[in-house]
Amino acid sequence: MEKMVRKASDNKYLHKDFHVGLNFGIGYIAKLHGDTAVVDYLREYAGVFHKPLKDAVMEYGLAALEDYFRKLYETEEAAADITFERSEDELRIFIKKCPAITHIRKSGNEIAPMFIETTRTVNEEIVQGTPYAFELITFDIDTGKSEQRFYRREAAK
Repeated sequence: MEKMVRKASDNKYLHKDFHVGLNFGIGYIAKLHGDTAVVDYLREYAGVFHKPLKDAVMEYGLAALEDYFRKLYETEEAAADITFERSEDELRIFIKKCPAITHIRKSGNEIAPMFIETTRTVNEEIVQGTPYAFELITFDIDTGKSEQRFYRREAAK
């Protein structure tokens, strides 16, 4: 008898169905408790989950955010769908299509109306208490195509 031994770390990490569950969860929270509860939930989640990223932003600035999003989109197998423009005081992120929304739609599900907050609220929370702010310039709920801006708070638009 042969025995196969594998560890979770032997497998490629890809969590596409997480997005489906998050989408359902956001819809459920909004239906039962309202839109404000969705924002509150995402702020609390982001504050805890993204604490290491927030610390990195405090230490390394906008480079930490660019590195995070670049690696995230590589993991999501969507590196071709994201581009960056960065200066000392500003990081602009251009998303051609969101891998989460693409997967949710491919799974036959509708996008929860508050799904936009997984971008806006989470990114606002990541930079809360840092020298930076976040602005969601555009967002297409059908594709997730967006333009996002992180900028030094005292820098003019």
